[in-house]
Amino acid sequence: MTIVHALKFSMPLLVAAALIAGTRAPAAPPASTDVQVVRDDAHQRVDIVIGGQPFTSYIYPDTIKKPVLFPLRTAEGTIITRGFPPGPGERADHPHHVGLWFNYSNVNGYDFWNNSDAIKPEDRPKYGTIFERAIVSTKSGKHEGALETNSDWVIPDGTTLMKQDTKYVFRGAADFRSVDLIITLTAQDQPVVFHDDKDGLLGLRVRRELEQPSTEPGIFTDAAGNVTKVPPMDNSIVSGNYLTNEGKSGDAAWATRGTWCILTGKIGAEPVTIAIFDHPQNPNAPTYWHARGYGLFAANPFGVKDFTAGKQTLNYTLQPHQSITFRYRVLILDATATPAEVDKDYQGFLAAYP
Repeated sequence: MTIVHALKFSMPLLVAAALIAGTRAPAAPPASTDVQVVRDDAHQRVDIVIGGQPFTSYIYPDTIKKPVLFPLRTAEGTIITRGFPPGPGERADHPHHVGLWFNYSNVNGYDFWNNSDAIKPEDRPKYGTIFERAIVSTKSGKHEGALETNSDWVIPDGTTLMKQDTKYVFRGAADFRSVDLIITLTAQDQPVVFHDDKDGLLGLRVRRELEQPSTEPGIFTDAAGNVTKVPPMDNSIVSGNYLTNEGKSGDAAWATRGTWCILTGKIGAEPVTIAIFDHPQNPNAPTYWHARGYGLFAANPFGVKDFTAGKQTLNYTLQPHQSITFRYRVLILDATATPAEVDKDYQGFLAAYP
């Protein structure tokens, strides 16, 4: 199931609301695999349509506190991300987990990761927000589509700690969807410290079926010590399992390092594999995997102290006006992929960004 990049396309109109409601796209098979990137400033979104079917949307409402891609779908049209807000039968923990996002929980002492409208007013001075500033460009095409954006990492007194330039590249065919993220962060007028913390950096929250089975109640604690308790849930539809390129599986994948990690499972009868690829030129590569059984799938190169139980520290620092760049690929396959197949796709990712 190696990705085939010789794609064809067309562009029907998209009803934006269809991206949020329901778990599946319209049932008619796409006639082609054009990638359409459709800007909608009035609704604070950019819709991505592949082969005439919705794939995802770049959305940036103030309530989420950072731009995100939401929802994400398979080539069959099945949504793989948890609802926003969570729907019936889904866990309601971590209200800041929305789709696919990029941020961090301790930047100069401010928490960007855990911020949401659920934060109490008296606690908001501890949290940072990533504000969308500009849609720089959109590009549709036969083989891929692209979106470039600018955003600012802002603390409560209005100071911008970093500027973020992001390029998203979208691709798809009959059996896969993918998005590449090329993200450059530039410190502004003061040093920026990513203090070691487990909550970061590229995060994806998946739907209930792709969680790992668990009969235990959940107790979730964020960086500020806020606790959310979740009772045991029905596991009859749950089938997820993590696997890294180093062979770490299930819960053992957490806090280990690797160039890729996959989450496999089924949504109904449909097999799904989600892969996150970490580029070897990323800061502090290979990344640590903040891969949790309750559905958080994240790559975090900076949480060294937490991931090594205090044996090592990093506190990665950007000096004023210094920049760093990250490159990731999120690949969604309509199949249960083998490690050899994922390795082959990972090599394709490396070839795209030598």
